[in-house]
Amino acid sequence: MYEYLTGLVTSVTPQYVVLEVGGIGYQLFVANPYRFQEDSEKKVRIYVYQAVRDDNISLFGFVDRAEKQLFLQLINVSGIGPKSALAILANPDHQGLIDAIANDNVGYLTKFPGIGKKTASQIVLDLKDKVADMTSTPLLSPAAGPEEETPALRDALAALSALGYKEREIKRIKKQLLKVDATTTQEYLSQALAMIN
Repeated sequence: MYEYLTGLVTSVTPQYVVLEVGGIGYQLFVANPYRFQEDSEKKVRIYVYQAVRDDNISLFGFVDRAEKQLFLQLINVSGIGPKSALAILANPDHQGLIDAIANDNVGYLTKFPGIGKKTASQIVLDLKDKVADMTSTPLLSPAAGPEEETPALRDALAALSALGYKEREIKRIKKQLLKVDATTTQEYLSQALAMIN
């Protein structure tokens, strides 16, 4: 089982990206391939899930662990396969998805392709208790995006959460951290701890 791959994005198509790692090009199906387009000149880390069926072996890619965790929750729902889960995750508002599940908002879930009322109800039934833990994860905020948040900053925010800081403190600090001149997770974390204390 793979956790992640680190390499260069050599191709971006509407359904997948190709990540070159050690001279091998891996085809990774992702929710929104074009968010990796700007990464074609630098090494990136893409979290992966390997799906094995009788007639097919596929790799699915995610920008971070939180997105992968949400994907894994979705594919455990009866009637949701990896492709359907990717279609749901293509909407960048992952927090809206989590809120819809937590609040029994079946109507919100039926807007995704291939998700009818029965499947939406099953998603709510299976995941309502499980997404409660995910609501405190700062990685799933809808504002998270490559334009403003680097992987180093996301890792620093995750470290703050792991250290036990409250979500509202992390959101307050995140706004300030977006303005600092830092490039590594350690630099962001040091700045954040100085701001909090």
